[in-house]
Amino acid sequence: MPLPDPAPIAASAPLDAGEAAALPGVLPAPEAATASESALGSAVAVPAEAARWTLDTLRDLDPVLGLAGLVLVAVLAGDAVQRLLKLPRLLGWMAIGLLAGPPALRLLAPADLDPWKPLIDLAMGVLLFELGSRLRPRWLVDNPGLALQIGASSLAAGGLVGFSLVALGAPAGASALVAAVAMSSSPLVAMALLHASQPRGQVTERLLMASACSSVLAVLALQALTVLVPPLVAGADAVAAETGWLHALLRAGLVLCGSVLLGLGAALALDALSRPVRDPGTQAVLQLALLVATALLAGGWGLSPMLTLLVLGMAARARMGHRLSVAPQLGSAGTALGVLLFVCLGLLSTLEGLATLWPWVLAIVLARALGLGLGVLGTARLSGLGWRQAGALAMALQSMTPTALLIGLGSYGHSLGQEDAERSLWQALLIATTLLQLLGPVLGRYALGQLAGEICPPPRATGLRGGPPASPAVAGIPAAPGPRPVEPPPTRA
Repeated sequence: MPLPDPAPIAASAPLDAGEAAALPGVLPAPEAATASESALGSAVAVPAEAARWTLDTLRDLDPVLGLAGLVLVAVLAGDAVQRLLKLPRLLGWMAIGLLAGPPALRLLAPADLDPWKPLIDLAMGVLLFELGSRLRPRWLVDNPGLALQIGASSLAAGGLVGFSLVALGAPAGASALVAAVAMSSSPLVAMALLHASQPRGQVTERLLMASACSSVLAVLALQALTVLVPPLVAGADAVAAETGWLHALLRAGLVLCGSVLLGLGAALALDALSRPVRDPGTQAVLQLALLVATALLAGGWGLSPMLTLLVLGMAARARMGHRLSVAPQLGSAGTALGVLLFVCLGLLSTLEGLATLWPWVLAIVLARALGLGLGVLGTARLSGLGWRQAGALAMALQSMTPTALLIGLGSYGHSLGQEDAERSLWQALLIATTLLQLLGPVLGRYALGQLAGEICPPPRATGLRGGPPASPAVAGIPAAPGPRPVEPPPTRA
């Protein structure tokens, strides 16, 4: 049977709404389109719901909620790294931050950390206060060789970094600022290793002292270079043009002296407030409250909060002596802040441009390692260290975080200048910092444990090392019968 010609159907008049309603299954054109669109929307509703958890959706989350979730993931990752790979937990924390940052998944950007900045500053301040409370400045006076060792290693590391960068064609002024940053070792990594591995010994104490003193030396060098050298930090040219180099020098001196004086005043206040307090828990709360107040005052007055808290810890220990009891990280709240801090350090890390900037990055890493090694080994005998201990100390000092930048410049976001070469050199410094802050915990744990032998192994299942073994009946194995008691001889009647 032949099919009907479609031309008459197309040429016929369209049905009105009433006729269309009378015919079953026939709808006007607009309603049919609406029905088809609704059917299509219901068909794709499930895939759209499933696509809510894609990377783009995660990037659109609230940064505060996103960073809180990232900290939870970092805690699990740190435990997995420590249990499976036998590596420090903070390596897993920083790795999670690096993966979530701009170099990888781009879930969070450095600008998203602004709501968390008070907590990040407090976390860093807690570690620096605890570090300062462990230091004995009198040690540098009693052992001049130790002071010479710290100064020689810092200056050698910075000098070799600056010389190698200039030899590779980098700008001289920008290379000087990078060299000043390279003088410092990370006190944050040193304190994290102290909490995680509990090392005890000569190398550990020297590591803490050297990391703190090298950071202070780097801060002094940064403040001097940003004034004496033509503007290296973005925005410094406007300040120098308005006030002149003499006023800028006075301003840098006021920042440093004001931070030290505020730290000393806070130490006196802590001494006075702690006298009527005897409970250790109450002392921890008092210390935390004073840390917050001191950091807020330093930030409001334009001082360096991190340097102030480091001086506060050192002055409080010198003033109070054994009456100062500082819990590790000021309790469990400080531990959570520590995880947040290292996750944020991972977020601030970058590897962008490594393929093109690798000569400068390699020069920074190798020259710094060579300078630290020469400085520590060259003064080992003068400071009372053996060669093996000196090698362990030089390896443990390789860790590097932007602590000097945060203490000296107040922000991680400064740039060296407006020229392309200066920006490239700044990027090379950030890449080198990323590599060294990831390798630093591994090298530090190996140096303190394998070379120096100052990390005790964890307790074994059969008992503590050198102590009596645990009873096998605890593990479900019946204990072996012991010897029969000796019966007394029978008495004669």
